[in-house]
Amino acid sequence: MNKKFAFNKVNYILIAIGVVIIILGFVLMTGPSTTETTFEPSIFSARRIKVAPLVCLLGFLFMIPAIMYRPKGKKQEEQEKTEE
Repeated sequence: MNKKFAFNKVNYILIAIGVVIIILGFVLMTGPSTTETTFEPSIFSARRIKVAPLVCLLGFLFMIPAIMYRPKGKKQEEQEKTEE
């Protein structure tokens, strides 16, 4: 019995890379927080306001081609199987 999966090994590797990029973006957002008694000016740093959300966005955008990726030879194999 030949099982067909929606993704192949390359898809899973690319998806894992995308997840790691997204996690990196969330890690970049972390840092000390402001409380009622103390003000922490680092909450307005460029890393937490600009860089981290951009890294997360790039990770999510990278997931689209990671999911849609199909090896070049796969279309030819499918056409040959349907012709038989």
